[in-house]
Amino acid sequence: MQEVFVSTGFEFGFLFCMRTENAIDPTAFKPFFNDLPVDPNIKGHYRYRRLSRFRITDDGIMRLPHGYLFQSKDYNPLVGDIKREFEELNDELVNLDMFNALLLVFRDFCALRPGAEIGVHQIRTTCSPESFGDPAPEGIHRDGTDFVCIYSVDRNNVEGAETHLYTSKSGESSVFNKTLYPGELVLVNDRKFFHYTTPVHPAGEGNGTRDVFVLTCPSLMVD
Repeated sequence: MQEVFVSTGFEFGFLFCMRTENAIDPTAFKPFFNDLPVDPNIKGHYRYRRLSRFRITDDGIMRLPHGYLFQSKDYNPLVGDIKREFEELNDELVNLDMFNALLLVFRDFCALRPGAEIGVHQIRTTCSPESFGDPAPEGIHRDGTDFVCIYSVDRNNVEGAETHLYTSKSGESSVFNKTLYPGELVLVNDRKFFHYTTPVHPAGEGNGTRDVFVLTCPSLMVD
């Protein structure tokens, strides 16, 4: 696998932040989650998603050409070993200073080398009184990358979606359990920890939504 980080001591574990840089306001991202296309790979039409990949160099942040998400069944038994295609992130979102700041926070926390490729998943999980939404239908898993970051943008009329980290896939050794609220993030060494997010259901009457960015390095995308 491509070497994407320098040794900082973080590579041994995970990091939780209640708040990132003051320059990042999650409310600025909220409008861009209202037009996400449905994820065609998941039954039930409760998950909506876009995906783009970026490279950060000394010259700035560059969006890379369109690609396909690919994971082996070893990491994703539900939809592994297939090329999954998603629409690109909205240009207006990508041009936001706060979006660029989020990528730079990820780069700095992970001490990524110049030119490392970052995948940015923009995901909405919905739920209704009749059906729960499942942010992690593949169960307790690794993504097959080096670093994974889950950044919470919004929770609207939802309960659940608690993020868990484990040292084994059996789920017997939880080391972290936390509901991520807007502006909070958890950064995980994917080579050492498994992660899972519990299903969501409405907190009151009507439907509910949970909006997050998931950043990975490497991006897990192929041409």
